[in-house]
Amino acid sequence: MTRHFFFFILIIPNFEIFPVQSTDQTSYLKKYDVVKPQLVHERWKRHADPSHTSDRHADSIAYSVRIDGHEHVLHLTKNTHFLSKNFVVLSHDVLEKWKAHTETLENCHYQGHVEGYEDSLVALSTCEGLRGIILIGNNSYGLEPILHSKANEHLLFLLKDSQSEPFVCGLANETSSSEDHSHSADMSMFLRVGKYVLLSYQHYVVCLFVSQFVFKNQDKTAVRNEMVQLANLLDTYYTQLNIRIALIGVTIFDKENPFSVEGNPGEVLGRFVQWRKTNLLPQLRHDVGQLIVGRSGAYTGGVLGMAFVGTVCSMNSGGGINVFSNNNLQSFSTVIAHELGHNLGMSHDITGCSCDGSCIMAPTAGGATKFSGCSERDFERLIQRGGGTCLRNPPSQDNIITVPRCGNGILENGEECDCGTPEECKNKCCDAATCTLTKGSACATGSCCENCQINVAGTPCRPSINQCDLPEFCGGTSPFCPSDFYMMDGLPCANNAAFCFEGRCQTFDYQCKQLFGSVATKADDKCFSHVNTLGNTFGNCGYSGSNPKPCEVQNAMCGKVQCVFDSNHPPPGATVSVVKIDGDKITCMNADFSMGPDVPDPAYVKTGSVCAPGKACLDFTCLNSSVLDQSQKCDAQRNCNSNGVCNDKFHCHCNNGWAPPNCDKTGRGGSIDSGPAQIDYSLRDGLLIFFLLVLPILVALIIILLYIFKRDSFNCCVKCRPSKRQRSANATKSPSNVQSTVQANSSTTRVSTPQSMTEVQTNAILPANPVDTSVTQPR
Repeated sequence: MTRHFFFFILIIPNFEIFPVQSTDQTSYLKKYDVVKPQLVHERWKRHADPSHTSDRHADSIAYSVRIDGHEHVLHLTKNTHFLSKNFVVLSHDVLEKWKAHTETLENCHYQGHVEGYEDSLVALSTCEGLRGIILIGNNSYGLEPILHSKANEHLLFLLKDSQSEPFVCGLANETSSSEDHSHSADMSMFLRVGKYVLLSYQHYVVCLFVSQFVFKNQDKTAVRNEMVQLANLLDTYYTQLNIRIALIGVTIFDKENPFSVEGNPGEVLGRFVQWRKTNLLPQLRHDVGQLIVGRSGAYTGGVLGMAFVGTVCSMNSGGGINVFSNNNLQSFSTVIAHELGHNLGMSHDITGCSCDGSCIMAPTAGGATKFSGCSERDFERLIQRGGGTCLRNPPSQDNIITVPRCGNGILENGEECDCGTPEECKNKCCDAATCTLTKGSACATGSCCENCQINVAGTPCRPSINQCDLPEFCGGTSPFCPSDFYMMDGLPCANNAAFCFEGRCQTFDYQCKQLFGSVATKADDKCFSHVNTLGNTFGNCGYSGSNPKPCEVQNAMCGKVQCVFDSNHPPPGATVSVVKIDGDKITCMNADFSMGPDVPDPAYVKTGSVCAPGKACLDFTCLNSSVLDQSQKCDAQRNCNSNGVCNDKFHCHCNNGWAPPNCDKTGRGGSIDSGPAQIDYSLRDGLLIFFLLVLPILVALIIILLYIFKRDSFNCCVKCRPSKRQRSANATKSPSNVQSTVQANSSTTRVSTPQSMTEVQTNAILPANPVDTSVTQPR
């Protein structure tokens, strides 16, 4: 089973909420009971002393709690994966200085179930008493210690009785930020259409919370502890959808906020995501950030939260805002769970979307702790359409605090793999009983793991989906594909008809097709200047309060996108507007998707759209395209030697044949982020050349040399061997050659052949009595 982390960050701005006294602790509760939970020893089912830290923080514990007149046993297991091992607390003062320190937190956070209730859920923190939620049947209970009680007294209440005011999501149209959702293929990620596919993978979301400082009486430790408890609650809710939450850190604003949290919620959300992109992401990488705003009440209209839909991995819009108004953590956790659901692609539940009790994604419900099947389908569709790419690779084992437990499906320190229990595991590469790789296996999961072996470097693992996207390749050492990368924002595309933004080429035709189908196209420019200056639902440049703002003529191309499409087949749930201008010669069409007040309108023109020659849209304004220019950070000609392009990390993605990081040397292309773009075949090619060319030549030479050597040896033998006639003669005659010598009595006279004459040796048959043929030369 593949699992994905969701990296989560909470931002806490500067606001005024002080700790409640026990007399005030119940002021927001309509009804409650006072109970005394008892720690139960698991082996002998006896009551233990809850004051013993070793008992309270054991890996597995059990508590007995009286609920509705009956004793219930809560079986709890320590939640060992939701906190980053390098948990960071960032503080941000008025001088725009960051102060960061890593903290090692005591893990006193648990999840479990109620004995005898199969579908029950429990999430409790035992750091200081018991605080958390208990889900039994259709009822969701909150449990928290009574402050300053010396008798182990706790408050038990239904979450629906703790909401001081109805929960309402913010008016999405108010946002001043109109970023595209991250890599979603079309509007179907927003709309509940298509085939339902059951979630079969677990996704992990790494988050960061951002909070105000004047919170809990300016006690940073108290703020941090409550945020950790909040993450444990969220993790419990999302396990219903096979989604796990991991908290990487908390950011706290010191003294003053770096941006205003006043005004309508859309404006606050726009300021927050812009600040997050510019200031927070460079400090600490995460998948989504949530701003926690402390107020005595909701924003105008009862708005307690607002978020973008499907933007979980977006640098530009991956966030939401949440109002913490009644100091009740359990009740507030359902608000942030709702807004986080929007980031994960979930729309509001409508008629036909049901769950036991109220649903988390209901547009106005409060205190809900369960997701409907519609929410599950929305998230599944986000993944299927290519969204949530950051959720697909599990985080490094060093980033998550874990006590390794084989069989929990989480790859932890000391484990080579973990595919669940032996009954669950269907992975032939992993031994579920020992969490080790099977014999001969190098990996068990991952898009770069094939047949239990890691793919060689350069193997494609995520193709490019459009001209502004970049492909990714296996690195050769990890079974997982690198993160998703795309071309740097602001680069021209579609023959200079648009600019790249968040990996999409933002042409008007592309936007119309995403909204209204493959046959939709951009309407005439006159439609933009006519309809968007009306200032109604179908033509505007954002909202002022609850009223749509008409576009100024020069900004009309940056308001609602105007298209031409088949009005007889509008998108599900959309209300279509058809306007005829120029004597009915020009048709202008748009739609209101009615997606709820806390969802940004998907029908606004996207950032990067060309609104005039040399100009681009940004926040409903037609500006010089230089506002998108990031060449000061990376320039393809200067940094990449014109042999590549800049990616969203401002690194060079080199063309094939050139090597990163600067594309100035021969290589296999790609980048230091996305891996080499080609497989290195040099060894294979070298071996092929050796065996198919060099080796045959060597063998041929050896054969030729052997042939020549043997031929010469044969000829030598033939020449040196006497003929048959010679052998016969030699058998009867003296084998010696004739030597002409003259011997005297006292001296021997040698017959010498003149120097100029050539000596000739002859073989002759001599008579039986040799004749002295020597000649004596005169003196």
